[in-house]
This record gives sequence, structure tokens and C-alpha cells, in this order.
Amino acid sequence: MALFGNLSDRLADTFTKLRSKGKLSPADVDGTVREIRRALLEADVALEVVKDFTGRIRERALGDEVNKALNPAQQVVQIVNEELIGILGGQTRRLEFAKQPPTVIMLAGLQGAGKTTLAGKLSKWLKSEGHTPMLVAADLQRPNAVTQLQVVGEQAGVPVFAPEPGNGKGDPIRVAKDAIKEANRKQYDTVIVDTAGRLGVDAELMKQAAGIRKAVDPDEVLFVIDSLIGQDAVQTARAFQDGVDFTGVVLTKLDGDSRGGAALSVASVTGRPIMFASTGEGLDDFEPFHPDRMASRILDLGDILTLIEQAQKTFDEEQALKTAEKFATDTFTLEDFLEQMQQLKNMGSIKNMLGMLPGGKNMRQQLDSFDESEITRTEAIIRSMTVQERRQPKVLNGSRRLRIAKGSGTTVTEVNALVNRFEQAAKMMKTVAKGGTPQIPGMGPIPGQKFGGGKSQQKKKGSRSGNPAKRAAENAALAAGKSATPAGGGSGFGLGSKPGGPSEEELASLQKFLGR
Repeated sequence: MALFGNLSDRLADTFTKLRSKGKLSPADVDGTVREIRRALLEADVALEVVKDFTGRIRERALGDEVNKALNPAQQVVQIVNEELIGILGGQTRRLEFAKQPPTVIMLAGLQGAGKTTLAGKLSKWLKSEGHTPMLVAADLQRPNAVTQLQVVGEQAGVPVFAPEPGNGKGDPIRVAKDAIKEANRKQYDTVIVDTAGRLGVDAELMKQAAGIRKAVDPDEVLFVIDSLIGQDAVQTARAFQDGVDFTGVVLTKLDGDSRGGAALSVASVTGRPIMFASTGEGLDDFEPFHPDRMASRILDLGDILTLIEQAQKTFDEEQALKTAEKFATDTFTLEDFLEQMQQLKNMGSIKNMLGMLPGGKNMRQQLDSFDESEITRTEAIIRSMTVQERRQPKVLNGSRRLRIAKGSGTTVTEVNALVNRFEQAAKMMKTVAKGGTPQIPGMGPIPGQKFGGGKSQQKKKGSRSGNPAKRAAENAALAAGKSATPAGGGSGFGLGSKPGGPSEEELASLQKFLGR
């Protein structure tokens, strides 16, 4: 399910109806605000947030800033974008680290919100940022919670402090205190305390969480909330704010949420910023929360900045230059192709990345049906080849392709399709690397390309018109060094005037290009 999929679709459809209008009447604005209100309520956004949000949009949409705009529909989209950024927190809020390490980060929230997995994701992210985090197993209530944190810590490559076995045994407050001493002794600069959750908000949970907070005096208390919780998000957040208080919010399970009501309610109601978002099951599916970027995603305007940041973390610049050189010199092989695919996989979910592109709504059906395991099958096919076959795909005859298909658990048809795709891609990228414009199969020539396969045609001297009078006039104009095109006439295609105007061959080519 795409991030905020249903809400994004509803808002995009609402704005589409406005684009045909040259000027917005009060009735148009009221109709738009009504559609936005319905979309937000269906997304489980809190009623009080919806009322304030739509009220501000209506007030601004009826103001002079829209009436004076050349494109009122675009202006309304801008207003909604700005107001969305506002209710999502306004500005990006970063972690505040202690002046004297270790920085203590306490996690709180209901059971099932994903605190333990989130602890591993946060620790791995901190490690990538140059910190030395340590996880603390202070959830001694939930069965196997300590074991789960140890497994997550091992996956993240982060040490876990777990002096108690848990499963209802041990004092979580004492564990949290001892963890600070352990961090000082081993010089860890960040401590992440995983606390117990309950199936619902209760006094015992709040008392224990408040006791841990008082004992370790954390620099940050992050309230971890399941994005699927919907309308209950506001009540739960307020209960934790009153009982424990928190400095920031972390949203989990955004990848499975088609509504997103929690994200659009918590920050506005509590006044506490959303700091991080968990967007998948993997430990790398975790990112700092940027209100402006999230608003752009919701409005289907794309999130190119996050996409670039993910690419910069994954792709090596030096390796990218070597790959570009291979494209230009026609030495790009299936081994290089495999390496590029592996780097692409390291960026995370392909669906999520494509969803960050502007206009992703138009690809929603394709994204939902996209099979991520296709990349795994492609890897299996290439790995089933010999070194010679990877470097020289031309040697792949029928018997070799049958062997590769059996070795990779695929069919000969799939092997053939991969080789064909690789050859087409290599040819296109070679053209691009040399500064040319590739001709994409099925699209015909690209506007701006030179006719005749890129070779400039030699212009015939003298007119070739079949009309004797016209031919004589054009030849006279050529002899005088003037254009036969009337002054100021130019070209209907914005090509400008050139001596003699376009030849009949060029006009014929142009007509053929235009399909006439």
C-alpha cells in the first residue's frame, strides 16, 4: 500500500477539478474545502484538526492571494501544502544530544507499536551518523522482549545491555540506572532505553514509565505510535503526554497505512514534533521526518530530496564515474549490471522510491503490482552464468541459456528477456554517455533530434519547386542572399527563419515525423 495512498488520491482528484477553472468562485472554494474535509475524515484525522485545517484553507482561498493569481488552482494547492506542513510540525526537529555523553533516549508507547524494532532502527541510524549507541532491555514484562531486542541489536551491529532475563522478572528502573553506568564505563555516547508497553493505556504503565524517566533523566523521550491506530491516536498521545510527557513522536508502519490520520493529528494536538518515521520492516526502512517533504508526498508532488539522500548513501561516486566510462566505451557487462542492481536494492524498497517521484499517483496501479522479487530472479540468472558469459553475452547460445535457466530456477524465456533488456539498456546508456539522445523503443524519433539518423542533410542549391514562377522567385532571393520567407513570418514551429526557408525534403521529413 502506498504511503498515504487513499488520502493522496482523494486530494489529487479534488485539485484536478479546479484546473479547468480560470477563476474560483466562493462556491468553488466551498466545494473544494468540503472534499478536503471528507478526504481527511476518511483518513482518520482527528475532527478538531480537520476543522481548524479546513477553516484556514477556506479563509486563505477566499483571500486576495488567490483572486490575484494567474492560476487559482495551483495557488490552492500551494495553500493546502503550506497548511499541511503546519499541522505536521512546521520544521524538521533533530535529536538534541547531551553536552556530556551519554545522550539518553527513552522510548515509550503502547504494546504492538513497534518500539523494540524501532530501537534497532534508531540505533543503526545513529551508528551510520557516527555515534556509538547502546540498546537497553528495560522491557521486562512482555514475553521474549529481551531476546527480541538482543536479536535486533545483533542485526544492527549494536551492543545490548540486558542484565535481566525479563518475562515478568527484574526491576526495569534499576536496569535503566545500571545502563547509564555501563555506557560511561564503555564510553558509548548514546543510550536507547526500550521500555514496556501495554495493550491499552493504564495507570501501571504510566507509573513505570514515569519512574524510568525520573531515574535516568533522558535527554529525549520519544513516543512511538502505530500509524494504523487512526482516531485513537489523539487520545493515546494525550494520555502519554499527561502521564509521562515526551519530547518527540516516532511514527511506525507508515508503509502499510493508506490513511495516515495519526501523522496528521498527533503533532497538531500535542504540540510535539514528529521526529522519525518507520517506512518498512527492514532496519534501514527508517528516516528523519521532514514535514515539508511529507506534505509533498501526500499531495503527489514527490520527494526528490529524500530520494537523492538515499542514493548518496548507497552509491559510490567513484564507482559511478567508472560505470559511466564503461557505458561510453561499450565495455559495460552483466557483471556491472548486477553490481548496479545490488546498489539499487540497498537503497530500500523500489516501490517506495518510485512513489517519491512527482506524479506517483499516476503509477499507483503499476506500483502496487510491481514484483520486487523480480530483482532477486534477475540476480539468480546472472549468478548462474560463467565469467565469460557475463562479460560477453554474445556467446549465450541455446544450450548455455537452457543451462542458466535450470541453474537459476527460471525459464529460458526469462533468460532471453533479461539479455534483451540488458542489450537495449546498454545501447541507450551508451548514447546518453556520449551526449546523444536515445531513441526509446516504441516512441519514434524524439523532438529536437536531427532528421536522417543524426546526420545533417546537405541543402540543395536552388529552388526545387514545381511551380516555375515560385522557383524563379526563390532562386532570385537565394542569389541576393535573402530569405524567401516574408519578414517577420518565421516558422510556425518556432524554428526561426533561415535562408530559403526549410527545403521540401525537410518539410516532408517534418510531416512524416508529425504523422501527417
